[in-house]
Amino acid sequence: MNEVNEILSQLTTEEKEKLRAKKVLVTGGGGFLGSWIGETLLALDTKVYCLDNFSTGVRRNIESLKNNKNFRLIEGDVENFETDESFDFVFHFASRPAPDDYVLHPVETLKANSIGTLKMLELSKKSNATFVYASSSEVYGDAEVIPTPEDYWGKVNPIGVRSCYDEGKRFSEALCMAYFRECNLDVRIVRIFNTFGPRLRADGTYGRAISRFLTQALGHQPITIYGDGQQTRSFTYVTDTVTGILKVATSGLAKGEVFNIGNTEETKIIDLATLIIKLTESKSKIIFLPPAKDDPRRRRPDITKAMLTLKWAPRVSIEEGIKRTIEWLKNQKI
Repeated sequence: MNEVNEILSQLTTEEKEKLRAKKVLVTGGGGFLGSWIGETLLALDTKVYCLDNFSTGVRRNIESLKNNKNFRLIEGDVENFETDESFDFVFHFASRPAPDDYVLHPVETLKANSIGTLKMLELSKKSNATFVYASSSEVYGDAEVIPTPEDYWGKVNPIGVRSCYDEGKRFSEALCMAYFRECNLDVRIVRIFNTFGPRLRADGTYGRAISRFLTQALGHQPITIYGDGQQTRSFTYVTDTVTGILKVATSGLAKGEVFNIGNTEETKIIDLATLIIKLTESKSKIIFLPPAKDDPRRRRPDITKAMLTLKWAPRVSIEEGIKRTIEWLKNQKI
């Protein structure tokens, strides 16, 4: 079963019908999650407008979509985007998501999650569209409540090196709720925890833990861990994350609500590296680098709300997801 079919198999008939043959804008549509959302929607005969400046998105992610009559690529920055088109759904996913990358581009990161969000909310208001905002577990900062529920306010350094992303996401959430309360706009917020799978970039500053570790292991290069490796993350396979996002987009109970979308299994980074070495049968050794500044020590979501409201929970184990990602990477001839 391929990823799109797997996502569709987890959506109810009613959820699919709410998306079918609609007109949708996906900002960051050439990125990791954006491209999977777009491809899934195209399978439902939906018209997909993909907006991306390819600062972090990858053209090959959407190469197979270009010949689809319902697909349109628009190259540009979300904060400068102008259109006379109207949409049924706007998925705002444009942002630099990797810490090593966004700390190098703090102004651009903040603009996508401030001016860009404002522009997309105004477009959604004009279109009377459902607005789905891709927030992040980063809004919780170095959380003191584990597992972390949606009503936890967060512990974030507002002037730290990660604040361009953390506070950008927090501001966007506040802006979404302002439009919900003042304009009755149908906004839905997804706080996405670490997601991995095919199409997640591994190169340069874009590489995050799993993609970077896999590339290093497959090349029998040292696996680099920032800090002591005891910090934890909750990793979710891409089909589970996209399924959760689309359930939020279509639920009759999600207007004006925020949902954690993540895996409740908490994994130490050192254990992740060890597992990847095992699954790739690599000769790589683990080396430790200085810890990243303001790096959260633990991350694990409370997904009770998503389970009860959306009837959603992740299905793919981290080991199974890594195996699938290994096969994809091998086919990319890395």
